[in-house]
Amino acid sequence: MRNSIDRESLRTLVADAIDIDVSELTDTADFRDDLEVDSLMSLEMMVVLEQEFGVKIGQDEMKPVRTFDDLIDVLDRALEAKSASD
Repeated sequence: MRNSIDRESLRTLVADAIDIDVSELTDTADFRDDLEVDSLMSLEMMVVLEQEFGVKIGQDEMKPVRTFDDLIDVLDRALEAKSASD
């Protein structure tokens, strides 16, 4: 990660947002297939991240997110965009 995001704190935040045990949220677990995250849970995850990090993440950016690693990439881009605009 290029930004100073604590990976395990983020993992806990996301697990809480989608109401799963943090141990289930591995780097490569598929949100839809393995964790059964539906569109409402995905939206909740997006809102929590926006509030926690003060960024804007569009629904189009969240659509291709399948894993925790994908989510970190999206958050990194959002934080970079925020830094560039500050």
